[in-house]
Amino acid sequence: MTMESSGNQRSRISPSALMTLFIMLVLSLAALIYGISILETYPDIGYIVLLFGFLGAAIATYALVQMRRRLSKLKIVIPPVTTTIECKKCGFKNVREFQRGDYIFKEVEPCQKCTDKMLISAIYREVKEKEKDRFPF
Repeated sequence: MTMESSGNQRSRISPSALMTLFIMLVLSLAALIYGISILETYPDIGYIVLLFGFLGAAIATYALVQMRRRLSKLKIVIPPVTTTIECKKCGFKNVREFQRGDYIFKEVEPCQKCTDKMLISAIYREVKEKEKDRFPF
């Protein structure tokens, strides 16, 4: 399993919740249509059915918008992994992107200054702090 697929699994919406919201939306729209059609003959019942139709459609729409909003916040950005290579003889340092197979104290390419073998001295992620929202609402 790659990092990309594990990130996508976290940001998925439950299919049953999504289906329930769509069914609620369809039933609310059907109630609106039915309420309009019986409004002339039974005004009391027509207004109640219209009220339930509007409420159901509003709740379902609000829930769908909130799900979409949460999905956009759940996007996981993996910070880049960096490898520091250092020459023990002259102290020359080189920083590059992590490559598969890198580990600490691994001998890699020769030094650019003294042509001695260089060692990987550090492997780390550069984590940037998130900016806080000024208005949490």
